[in-house]
Amino acid sequence: VERKRSDEDLSGFSRICSPQRGKLDKTAGTSSDIRNTVGNIPMEWYKDYPHIGYDLDGKKIFKPIRTKDELDEFLDKMENPDYWRTVHNKMTGTDLRLSDEQVDLVHRLQQGKFGDVNFNEYEPAIDFFSSEVMIHPVTNRPEDKRSFIPSLIEKEKVGKLVHAIKMGWIKPRRPKETAPKYYDLWAQEDLNTVLGRHKMHIPAPKMRLPGHEESYNPPPEYLLTEEEKLAWEQQDPEDRRVSFLPQKYSCLRAVPAFSRFIHERFERCLDLYLCPRQRKMRVNVNPEDLIPKLPKPKDLQPFPTTQSLVYRGHTSLVRSISVSPSGQWLVSGSDDCTVRFWEVSTARCLKTVEVSGAVKSVAWSPNPAVCLVAISYGETIVLLNPGLGDKFICSATDQLISSYEEPEESKEQSVQWTIAEGSDHEHGQRLILKHPKAVRQVTWHGKGDYLACVMPDDNSSLQVVIHQVSKRRTQNPFRKSKGMVQCVSFHPIRPYFFVATQRYVRVYNLIKQELTKKLMANCKWISSMAVHPGGDNVICGSYDCRLAWFDLDLSTKPYKMLRHHKKALRGVAYHKHYPLFASGSDDGSVIVCHGMVYNDLLQNPLIVPVKVLKGHTITHDLGVLDVAFHPSQPWVFSSGADGTVRLFT
Repeated sequence: VERKRSDEDLSGFSRICSPQRGKLDKTAGTSSDIRNTVGNIPMEWYKDYPHIGYDLDGKKIFKPIRTKDELDEFLDKMENPDYWRTVHNKMTGTDLRLSDEQVDLVHRLQQGKFGDVNFNEYEPAIDFFSSEVMIHPVTNRPEDKRSFIPSLIEKEKVGKLVHAIKMGWIKPRRPKETAPKYYDLWAQEDLNTVLGRHKMHIPAPKMRLPGHEESYNPPPEYLLTEEEKLAWEQQDPEDRRVSFLPQKYSCLRAVPAFSRFIHERFERCLDLYLCPRQRKMRVNVNPEDLIPKLPKPKDLQPFPTTQSLVYRGHTSLVRSISVSPSGQWLVSGSDDCTVRFWEVSTARCLKTVEVSGAVKSVAWSPNPAVCLVAISYGETIVLLNPGLGDKFICSATDQLISSYEEPEESKEQSVQWTIAEGSDHEHGQRLILKHPKAVRQVTWHGKGDYLACVMPDDNSSLQVVIHQVSKRRTQNPFRKSKGMVQCVSFHPIRPYFFVATQRYVRVYNLIKQELTKKLMANCKWISSMAVHPGGDNVICGSYDCRLAWFDLDLSTKPYKMLRHHKKALRGVAYHKHYPLFASGSDDGSVIVCHGMVYNDLLQNPLIVPVKVLKGHTITHDLGVLDVAFHPSQPWVFSSGADGTVRLFT
C-alpha cells in the first residue's frame, strides 16, 4: 500500500500547540518503529492530517498505515481467540491485549462495583463512642479540621522569639568548651587573676619557721640528754614534740645531707594537696544586737526594791506565810510549832498560837466577809478565827460556824470534823479536821468556802481532798493516783482545778469532772505553783532551779523557762493587780519579774526580770521558803529558814 504523504504545511498554530515535541524519540519516523512517540498530546489535533507530530529533527511523524479492512477485521474476530480482549491504543497506535486482572476490573466497574477486589463495602460500622468501657480506648476518629490549620498562638510566640533574636535579647547558646580548665591553686590573691575573683579561695597554710633546735649548731639547752633521747625513741612518731633529733656540728661543711629530705618534701606536698581546708564564714555581728530589746526596769515601775520591815519572833524556819484580804494582817507558820499574826505596817506580833506540831502551811481565807485562817500541822488542819480587824466580821464568822446543823443522814468521811473547845476555842480555834495522813499544803478557793489540802503519797489515791466549810463535807476528787502530788490550786475565775505532780501539771474541769489539759513542765521535780489572776497563765517553780511559765492558750509546754536562781525554788506567787510575779529560792534571794499579760490573744506575755531582793541568811542550806504579795500594794513578803519574815516595798 502506498504511503500517502501530504505536502501541506501545518499552520503556525499547529506547530505552537505541540508542547511535547521535546519528548520525541530519535527513532521516530523510521519504518521499524511505528509507535507514537510524540508524547501525551490530544490526537484530535491531527485527525485531518496524515502525520501525528514531529520528531527531534523537525521531520513529520506519519500516522501508522492501517491495512485492515472490514474483511480482515471479521477474519481476525473469527480466528483470534484473544480478539475480545484486544483494544486499540490511540496514543501509541498499537493493539493491546488485556490481562485477566484488567478484564476483571473492567467487568467490576461496568457492574458499578468497587475497583479493589478486597474492599468490603459492608464492613460493620465502628462506633467511636461505644457503651463498652475500655482500659485503653484507642479511637480511630478522623483528625479534626483544626489540626491541619497552623496555630495562631504558636505563630505569635515564634514571631516574638524572632523579634527578640533580632533585637539581641535572646542570644544563641555558646558551644561548650571541651578544653579542660586548670587553676593555679596557690596563685596570689590578685584581683586581676581568676583566683582573685574566686571568693572562696583559701591560701595554702604557711610553713612554720625553723626554730633554734633545727640549727646545725643549736644552743646547748636544745640538745637532748641520753634519757631524753631514749624517751624520744620510745614515743610514737605522732606524739613526738619534734620529728628529728637536734644535733651539733662544728661547721656547715660537716653537716651530712638530710637523709629524709625527699620524703619530707613529698609529705609537705601531700599536706598542701590533701589538706582539708575550709573557709569559716565569720559574721560580723554586734553583740548588742543579739540581746533582745527589753524595756528598762524604770519604765516598769512600781515593783518592790528595798527591804522595809523584818518580822522577828520565830525561833525556827518559817515555812509558810499568808496575807489577809484587806492587806492589814500577815500570818506565818513555823517549825517552832507556832503560828504568829503580825500587823503589816508596824511588824508587831499581835497574836501567837501554839500548836502541837511543826506548821507546814497557812492560808488566809480570801473571802473578806469572813475572818478565817487555815493552818496545817502533822495530820491536822485547824480553822482559826484570829479575832483581828473588824469585830462584826469576827462575830459573823463565829456565828457562821456555830449555825451549822448536822444532816439527818451523815455519811462516813475519810476526814473527821470536830469543834474546838476549851482553851483551843479561847485561842481562836474553831474547827479541827483530822486526816489519815500528814498534810503538806492547804489552799482556799476564791469564794472562801472550799478548802483543798494535799497529803503526798505515791501509792495512794487519797492525796488531794476538798473540804466544804459551810456544810462540813469532805470529798476525794480522784479515784486513782497519777503520781505524787506536790501542790494544788483553784482557778481564780473558772471551775478548774490545777494539780501539780513531780513532772506534770494536770488541769481538771470540776463541773464536767474530766481532765482538760496536761502541762509538761520539763522539770525534774515541781516544788510550787501559782495561777495568774486572769487564769490563762501558770508559773511553776522546781527544785532544779527553773521557773516555767505556761501560757494555757498557747501550748502544753512552757512558754518561757527562767533559770535566774542558782539553787532550788521553794515558792512562787503572782500579784493580784500588778503585772508582777516573784520566786523565792534556797540561794537566799527573791527575784521579782514583770509579767505583763495582754488582752490581745495574738500578743505573747512580756516577761522581764526587774529586781533581785536579798536579805535572808542561808541556814542549813535553806534560803527563802515562801513568798506572798500584798493584795493591793506592790509589796512582797518572804519567809526564810533564818526564822524571819521580810517585807520588800
